[in-house]
Amino acid sequence: MSHVHAPHDRRTDIRNIAIIAHVDHGKTTLVDAVLRQTHVHRKIDDMGERIMDSMDQERERGITIRAKNASVTYKGVKINIVDTPGHADFGGEVERTLRMVDGVLILVDAKEGPMPQTTFVLRKALALGHKAIVVVNKIDRPDAVIDDVVNRTFDLFVHLGATDEQLDFPIVYTSAIKGQATLDVNKPGTDITPLLDTVLENIPAPVINADAPLQILVLALIQDPYKGKMGIGKIQSGSIARRQNVIVIGKDGVQTPGKVSDLAVYSGLERADTEQAAAGEIVAVAGLDDVSIGDTIADAERPIALPRVAIDEPTVQMTFSVNNSPFAGREGKYLTSRHLRDRLFKELETNVSLRVHETDSADRFLVAGRGELHLAVLIEQMRREGYELQVSQPEVILHREGDRVTEPYEELTIQVPDMYQGAVIEEVGKRRGEMRHMKLVHSDAGPSDMHLEYHIPTRGIMGLKNVLLAKTRGTVIMHHVFKAYEPANEQDLVVAPHGSLCAFEDGTSTAYALFMTQERGTLFIGPGVEVYRGMVVGENNRDEDLDVNVCKEKHLSNMRASGSDEALILTPPKEMSLEFALEYIGPDELVEITPQNLRIRKRLLNPEDRRKARKAAK
Repeated sequence: MSHVHAPHDRRTDIRNIAIIAHVDHGKTTLVDAVLRQTHVHRKIDDMGERIMDSMDQERERGITIRAKNASVTYKGVKINIVDTPGHADFGGEVERTLRMVDGVLILVDAKEGPMPQTTFVLRKALALGHKAIVVVNKIDRPDAVIDDVVNRTFDLFVHLGATDEQLDFPIVYTSAIKGQATLDVNKPGTDITPLLDTVLENIPAPVINADAPLQILVLALIQDPYKGKMGIGKIQSGSIARRQNVIVIGKDGVQTPGKVSDLAVYSGLERADTEQAAAGEIVAVAGLDDVSIGDTIADAERPIALPRVAIDEPTVQMTFSVNNSPFAGREGKYLTSRHLRDRLFKELETNVSLRVHETDSADRFLVAGRGELHLAVLIEQMRREGYELQVSQPEVILHREGDRVTEPYEELTIQVPDMYQGAVIEEVGKRRGEMRHMKLVHSDAGPSDMHLEYHIPTRGIMGLKNVLLAKTRGTVIMHHVFKAYEPANEQDLVVAPHGSLCAFEDGTSTAYALFMTQERGTLFIGPGVEVYRGMVVGENNRDEDLDVNVCKEKHLSNMRASGSDEALILTPPKEMSLEFALEYIGPDELVEITPQNLRIRKRLLNPEDRRKARKAAK
């Protein structure tokens, strides 16, 4: 809130709310329903499903990455709806999003109830003093357990230290896909208006200070192709107009004068240009080139800074380097270290939890982020833009204070059929996970599920998903959320070393050679794939690297034709996804990422060099 001593008013024709939900609980579908109900531009049918997920990756992964805004007008009140990422790797986005709003909608699935990632965002919202409305979605599911979900949600609020006022939350029952909401679970709704009425009644109007000098805390940045960089935030006090002179107050109170070239507010899903806007509204301001997150856009005559937002520190880092494999430059448009450097530094402008450091070598950069997913999303984005790069194994960032070393710890939740619980408990135990909670969830339909909660070091989580998917035949569901930095345990983690099958020469893989190799381990490639010496083509059954020849042809002899042997039966190769590759690689391996291919390779391609390096290490 503004720190200027003047009477505070509330602006009654606006409500600013954020939506909090776990992955897949129907947040984006609910927003669609609200937009349809309030007849936001009828082009909505052309936009396809899940309007708010605009990045390709968001639709494919089914998660929200960049928080986006929409607005609807209902009964003469403008409701600004801000979407929050549910994934903890985007914690930087979450905190800032919550600063723009005066209340939150918590969306829970009528079967699954509140999930760990909801907890992460909700904890931050309650700490900021926001009021919440609980929305129980998917009430039309045949396996819905509505009362149980409401009780668990209440317990969660208590557990997170909600005040009595916050505990007195209204509950709305919805089926977002049908566009229906109701306040009484036994009376089906006809449309979404009960939800909108609840918002107007329960979410406070923004506190403003209309007569004080202008103050906007910049909480998000977007790049507009025509207007350049735009800072987004809520006007705390005063008003702003196009062509107005303002002062940007940056870190350490540094003041930079600027001029507003364009001003936009949200209308539906579009940003609509406007000449002026008053306190309480969420605006996007263009024309201030050096604005960054946490800055205050202030009045030119009487600049007063707002308290800056603290941004979560990164916990995982990896090296990004120029692709120097034998296949470099075949597919990408951007190949040089200058391209890579410019792209990473441009990402820093809008991706605030990211850190990029130059290293002693010009073509390598140390990139730190909030978790493997945070970095994987950036890599995938760059790959689609036509970049070629190589990345190293993700490592945890340790903090040193005097002689204390601390490392990041996370809360890990695992849900798995109870027949596999032994394998899961054993594997997580090896990685120094402490079990905090264990619960058997009975289901009438199929096998019972075991719900496990752990406190585990971040480095214990790396590579865990691949191992558990293999041990539970793909049935494990796991989520983890950063908790805090805690003293590091000196004894290193027992992570099973893996041996890789490495190609022995350049060439094209043949079915005959792969057939001879497949009993040695799991293959990552099929026949007819170009390989180079030192490229990893599979995982060895043993814990040591093995050079294999996957290009060998079968020779003809006068006894039989080369094709007349029994037809070779090849096991299908393991699908290579970016996450799998990042979790798989060891310290002496790299992932080569090009627009069309993902390959794993050894840092030293020549087997002779690798042998020497191993000897030197001993």
